Amino acid sequence: MASAQSGRRHRAVGVRLRRGARGAGGAGMNREDAMSGRSIGRRQFLCGCAGFAAASLLPGKVFAAGNGDELKIQRLAWAGIRLQLPQATLFIDPLINPDAWGAALKDRLIPVGDAVGDTYVAITHAHPDHFDPMAAAQALSKGGALVFPAGIQPQPMPEKARARPSALWEPQLLGDFTATAVPASDGYGDPQVSWVVSAGGRRIFHGGDTLWHGHWWRIARQFGPFDAAFLPVNGARFGWRKPVSGLPGVLTPEQAVAAATILGARRLIPIHYGIAGMDEEYREVDDPIGSLRKAARAKSAAAIAIQPMAPGEWLDWGS
Repeated sequence: MASAQSGRRHRAVGVRLRRGARGAGGAGMNREDAMSGRSIGRRQFLCGCAGFAAASLLPGKVFAAGNGDELKIQRLAWAGIRLQLPQATLFIDPLINPDAWGAALKDRLIPVGDAVGDTYVAITHAHPDHFDPMAAAQALSKGGALVFPAGIQPQPMPEKARARPSALWEPQLLGDFTATAVPASDGYGDPQVSWVVSAGGRRIFHGGDTLWHGHWWRIARQFGPFDAAFLPVNGARFGWRKPVSGLPGVLTPEQAVAAATILGARRLIPIHYGIAGMDEEYREVDDPIGSLRKAARAKSAAAIAIQPMAPGEWLDWGS
């Protein structure tokens, strides 16, 4: 019985191969031709998969796809930015709530309700000047996802948004964007990440309001170089935590230049500065942008373009 079933299986395979051969290459292709064609196709497929996997491990922009001009970036208020592709929008740390800093912040608050295509909001941490529920609700009013570090629970969630917790070093496919949470260090010791985003043939780094840490080198090895690094620069010292340390809880201009140098950033766009009138409660370094330029000159960081942007301004890739 087993022998008969085996014979029927062989005959059935032969029939399928002959039918496949006629469909693919005409009546002149015999069984050996069909088997050879099928084997070559499989080898080509496997080789292609292996090549794709190897290419994905290449550093920097070698594997970045698309036209670099497709990605447009707008600076928002405080630490916020908008990344825009033709069919997708990603906001990082958008801020529109005037109560977050009150009169101390002079930045123009940029609306975020005009997102194009698939929409995402990523936050570096849950402090109210980086997770603004008002901005998240406005940006995600038509749906989308709120992307945040794993281990925190930002509240309130926008009504129509999906929650997307993100673990360190794990890439998140956000429509046409790939965003990866990488380590940061928070001035209060709270959970915080920085974001590495690849899209439209570009790679950018967003540093939230991190202070100096020892992860820069690993981030650079894994993802660098970067087309642009958006880094905090105000070197703020906090007076409301007692006893007062007197040390900066945010990157100073000098540290921002050092971080951008390690990351291999072609541009350093300063964010997270412009607070005044809070006396000892929250004190920035004097003249953050002037200090940033001076630090770049002192470090001979000629390869890094210091490129301040006003809220609402779009990044000029050509400058």
